Amino acid sequence: MIVLKSAQNQILAALQSVSGIVERRHTMPILANVLIRKTGSQVQLTTSDLEIQIRTNADLGGDEGSFGITIGAAKLIDILRTMPADQTVSLENTAGKLLLKGGKSRFTLQSLPAEDFPLVQESAAFGPEFSVPQATLKSLLNQVVFAMAVHDIRYYLNGILFVAEGSKLSLVATDGHRLAFASASLDVEVPKQEVILPRKTVLELKRLLSDKEGDIQMQFANNQAKFVFEGMEFVSKLVEGKFPDYNRVIPKNHGNHVTLGRDALLKTLQRTAIMTSEKFKGVRLTLEPGLLRVASNNAEQEEAVDELDIDYSGQHIDIGFNVTYLIDVLSNMTTDMVKISLADGNSSALITNPDNEHFKYVVMPMRI
Repeated sequence: MIVLKSAQNQILAALQSVSGIVERRHTMPILANVLIRKTGSQVQLTTSDLEIQIRTNADLGGDEGSFGITIGAAKLIDILRTMPADQTVSLENTAGKLLLKGGKSRFTLQSLPAEDFPLVQESAAFGPEFSVPQATLKSLLNQVVFAMAVHDIRYYLNGILFVAEGSKLSLVATDGHRLAFASASLDVEVPKQEVILPRKTVLELKRLLSDKEGDIQMQFANNQAKFVFEGMEFVSKLVEGKFPDYNRVIPKNHGNHVTLGRDALLKTLQRTAIMTSEKFKGVRLTLEPGLLRVASNNAEQEEAVDELDIDYSGQHIDIGFNVTYLIDVLSNMTTDMVKISLADGNSSALITNPDNEHFKYVVMPMRI
């Protein structure tokens, strides 16, 4: 039976859309495989790591019929990548062997039975479905993803908080030192739902979402989230735990404000960061009427000082920050201007977009 027969670029695109979660080394060898199911003329591709499952349907030619098999995802993709994009590629099942053909190339591949593939058990109690444009969700993710924790012992920080309430969807990420918040309006009213999506799920969603027109449908259960978009179904386990109260973290009454060019500030910070050390990324910001001074030094007695002329008439403030946290947020913003609000040299700073009240970034100061 010819399981599929199509152009290399079509087969490769379908495989790559589901293969991002596949681990090359796993305690269960079958989880390094992609499950291929043929029903009539449709091919369904499924991958899983026991906590996340991605499924897509594609019309990839071949014989009509019912058939299921699993095959090594990474090896299949590696082979396809070496073939021309317009070459017709076929996958045939003959006498229990899988034969991949493309041009004059032939590959005989190992397989494992489809019935052995461990599918994720979907929750029976998903909440109401709601949708947002793919581009909107991708933009929200881009605005907060860099503030997620990595391998933090506080496991609930290793992901992003999704809050859907009324006609608003908010995303929040924090690693305990900085916090990013972004929100967007929904076209429908939904009851309040709060879930924490794990880091791996967030990064995979960000990879798969496109800027094209089209919505993504979302549903949340107590222990799972489900996303459907562009013929793909994405089911993920949720992180259990209590996310910090982000409303208490975001400052409300800072009295000193400065609005300045984002690109100029970013380049100034990148220059002064060169004189910080690997272990200590501290820079000192000094705000005084009309001037912002950025300074850094290192153990070799080297130092950098840079100054920006600014429109500022507030208090004199000396404050230290991890320069990486400032560079991260400025690199991920797309606006020309950025607004910084401060209370004093010991309180957290609030960085916002002057043209968009739906984005907030809080960064804790550090002693220098």
